[in-house]
Amino acid sequence: MMRREQRLTQNSQYVTVYSRGKSWANRVLVVRASPNGLEWSRFGYSVSKRVGKAVVRNRVKRLLREGVRLSSWKPGWDVVFIARSGAAGADYAEVKRAMDDLAGRAGLRP
Repeated sequence: MMRREQRLTQNSQYVTVYSRGKSWANRVLVVRASPNGLEWSRFGYSVSKRVGKAVVRNRVKRLLREGVRLSSWKPGWDVVFIARSGAAGADYAEVKRAMDDLAGRAGLRP
């Protein structure tokens, strides 16, 4: 589990990333990232009702959290993963591949 300091917990933090951050997208995910000035990165997840019912949305969030946990990230970024409807039917390998692709394009890998 991620420590509290590694999570975006307040609505204002999400708003800051949405307003100041840059965006990268593929079929499964959208990533918005913004520098945060800290020595660590923080992560947030957004899965709307368009993706599916609660069970599907929670599964997608679990897959995203696991992908973040098992990867290395550049420090000093606030990152929000936004699931697209394609994430509903995706397995872990597909979600991880989409995260790696977007992280590489965004320059979020060390």
